[in-house]
Amino acid sequence: MKQDPGWNPTARADATGAGMSRRGFLKAIAVGGVTVWIAPLYSAAFGALFEERILRGAQWNPADGRTRFRIDGHEKVVGGKVFARDIRAADMPHWPRQQSHALILRATLADRTYEGFDLGSLGDDLKPDRVVTAEDLARDRLAFPSFYGDDMLLPAGKTPAYLGHAVAILIFHDFARYQLARGRLRATRDVIRYGAATGPLDREPWGVFRYVRVGGASPDDEDAYSSLKDSPLFPTEKKTLIWPSSKPEDSLDARGMRAAEQIGAELASPPADWLVMKRRYTTQSIDTAALEPDNANCWYDPATRSLHMVLATQSPQEVAEAAAKMVADSGFPLEHLFVHPCYTVGYGSKDHCNVPFYGLVAALYGDGHPVRFAVDRFEHFQTSLKRHAFDMQYTMAVDRKTGKLQSFQGTFTGNGGGRSNFSPSVVMVAATAAQSVYYFPKNDLIAVAEATRAIDAGSARGYGTLQSMAATEMMIDEMAGELGIDPIEFRIRNALLSGMKNTQGAIAGGALRVDEVLERARRHPLWTERAQRKLDYEAAHPNERYGVGFGCVQKDFGTGGEAAFVRVVLTPEGRIELHHTGVEIGTGMSTSQAVMCAQWFGRPADDVRTAVTDWSDLPMVGNVDTYTVKQEEQDRLAADPMWTPVHASPSSASNSVYFFGHATKETARVVFEHGLWPAAMAIWSRGIGGGQAAPLVVRREDARWTERGLTANGLEPLPLERLVKTAYESNFVTAAVGHTFNRWQWAEADFDVGGQKIRRPLDGLAVRYGDGSRSPQPYDVIRRSNVFYPPAQRNNAGVTYYSANAALAELAVNPTSGKVRLLSHHSVLECGKPVVEELVSGQLQGGIAMGIGHALHEYLPLYEDGPGNGTWNFDRYHLPRAHDVAVWSQTGDILPPISDTDPPKGIAEVVMIPIVAAIVNGIAHAIGHRFTDLPVTPEKIREVLEP
Repeated sequence: MKQDPGWNPTARADATGAGMSRRGFLKAIAVGGVTVWIAPLYSAAFGALFEERILRGAQWNPADGRTRFRIDGHEKVVGGKVFARDIRAADMPHWPRQQSHALILRATLADRTYEGFDLGSLGDDLKPDRVVTAEDLARDRLAFPSFYGDDMLLPAGKTPAYLGHAVAILIFHDFARYQLARGRLRATRDVIRYGAATGPLDREPWGVFRYVRVGGASPDDEDAYSSLKDSPLFPTEKKTLIWPSSKPEDSLDARGMRAAEQIGAELASPPADWLVMKRRYTTQSIDTAALEPDNANCWYDPATRSLHMVLATQSPQEVAEAAAKMVADSGFPLEHLFVHPCYTVGYGSKDHCNVPFYGLVAALYGDGHPVRFAVDRFEHFQTSLKRHAFDMQYTMAVDRKTGKLQSFQGTFTGNGGGRSNFSPSVVMVAATAAQSVYYFPKNDLIAVAEATRAIDAGSARGYGTLQSMAATEMMIDEMAGELGIDPIEFRIRNALLSGMKNTQGAIAGGALRVDEVLERARRHPLWTERAQRKLDYEAAHPNERYGVGFGCVQKDFGTGGEAAFVRVVLTPEGRIELHHTGVEIGTGMSTSQAVMCAQWFGRPADDVRTAVTDWSDLPMVGNVDTYTVKQEEQDRLAADPMWTPVHASPSSASNSVYFFGHATKETARVVFEHGLWPAAMAIWSRGIGGGQAAPLVVRREDARWTERGLTANGLEPLPLERLVKTAYESNFVTAAVGHTFNRWQWAEADFDVGGQKIRRPLDGLAVRYGDGSRSPQPYDVIRRSNVFYPPAQRNNAGVTYYSANAALAELAVNPTSGKVRLLSHHSVLECGKPVVEELVSGQLQGGIAMGIGHALHEYLPLYEDGPGNGTWNFDRYHLPRAHDVAVWSQTGDILPPISDTDPPKGIAEVVMIPIVAAIVNGIAHAIGHRFTDLPVTPEKIREVLEP
């Protein structure tokens, strides 16, 4: 394993820079006067410890362009994959050997004042070595980064903001006492003391948004009003919700409010031919159930003023920058911060989670010892980010004669819990995605993120759309029944087709293939034979009721602020190295990004390093809130060729294959076009008269990789190693660093590479010529020109990228027990061009299992009897098992891409949604009752079936 010249893992890497080369030291980033060095534990810096135990070759077959295994697959299967939770101080070559441990005391009531705690039950033998309270944090000027709210530790005399609010950190310098103390405290009542009853805190919502659209005479005509064309609406008062006036002044707010009022008036007094349906849908709070509970292991060395953090996070860049500023603003001297992000399992639960900052604080008070803060499963249930519970009011109108949808009015209220986190964004996405696969000429959608005493809710898989789109599918199914139209036929009549506008007035990118998905589902035997199958099954099983349900959704993917760095390196030996800002959170992104290199190099990357945050070779700076930036400010800042709106995005369930993949492919493309292709032409043109290439017409677009190497128009195939050797000798491009930005459209710019001006969908680029020795720096930063950033107004589009998925669910209901048994299910997925089909299949199966849990099993009470009281674990929480998900009778179709040039699409979230509606609609087919409150439990079924 090639060692990074900037790190010596056998040396003590402390704040003096020992063990670092000069260049390696300078490559670190600086935040608030703190130098930040970030090295993932599976990077070259720790190769001898972890990487060789985790990553294996992709076992590429050039004949069919497929990889046999995901690069971390073997270790996942045998349990050998190294996660942050597995790391102890003794595993870190430059840390002290002694490992200390921390636990947190938490309030389990949030309707009275907190008045301190009593550790008397521990006695002298189990007394903590250090106790940290709010008073310590106030004295030492330590506070959460602003995103995470107030009162990192709750001061005495205040009412907890939420159940499970942290009040103190207890630190133990040996494991035995720590473990005994944790058990003793859990078994002891009244550890936390409370005072007068105050009632829960009464706060205004975390966020409120309104999206109004009134289309033109046809879907192709200009909108009369829309969020993209004009503006979303925001209340003038959030506590008691007050919207702007609709008086006839000529303002966007007034125009939007008049449009909303007209929609409401029409639904209140509809035309005679309209069917207007009103329903309330509610969904539960659930645990994201990440199988790696939250953890952090940190060491503060006061002698060298350095802080080291081993973390499980989906957003290492955010943690590094926020942690550096947090400590720099405090009374603790800090010169250097070393962050080690690890493999983790997230799907939202570790995206902007506050655990790294509790680990940081524990280390600051750890008396120079590394301190591990790792919750057990009870504590994880008590504190981990939850999926939002939603309360949704729907009103839809359809023309009875044509079966065409006319109007959609909805209010989407998500319970954000005690800290804001991503709740405003989640409810906004829930509202903007609620139209799902349908076209509505008019809509008025309100999103509200409530502030309550519940546990924080965050960016859980589905991100609000699981709740809203499942409800839409339930209403559409019921509407079809009222109209006497086949439910899939009704959906086809109203499908959102290519070029049509969404509820924000934006046109989706590329072809929408919902009609193809629906047609394929309509022809499936589960649907065409459902009536006869019901008769046959119930005749054979008189104690059960049979049903088939259907659901179809299309899920947006992306945030409107996606950014990534990628470094692609060809070594002199012909190996391919790929460095990426993306974090592997269980989606297989490390494998898919490696495979994307094959388009340009004939095989996947040999070495893949994810969660990389050292980008000093392309020192771009991102310093705005891309969602609120004004156009004038963006134009001014963009004049700096090293500026970008967003430095790097956190990893989420659905942003790797398209957004991260775009960065990988475009950066690799630069290396191919300015390194390998000129090297190939140099070889093919050798000899008298221009060599073997002269008699032929040779075009770069005709280049193809074969098992023998690169060819074009019948030229001699050239192995990668030979091409790389020539590229180094000729000082062609052998490595590149690229940066991308997407706001529902790609940024692009002109770059001068080797004297050739090119325009690429990148906003930053640096290249290395040969071995880099002929330039002052190894990488030449190319100062872009004619940069285009998507207009700030594009934020109002909400979404422009979609993938579609349909599900058929075959089930049986036992009227006596109320239990639902899933017999089989079939999915139809449209995902563009798959990169690794096996990863798509895995996402589909895993997502369906999560959707089944949401529909039938998983449930958490929100308040005092919920997980905030610290008594919940998997003994009380029903995750679906293999027998719950019809694991042996599931099938699925993936639509073939339109052409070989189709991009892959983000599908990790969409695959869990339609099965929810399919199950609920299937229960309605089985027993004749439509449920609107999830999950549909046996108790609820028995209640409606009992005489």
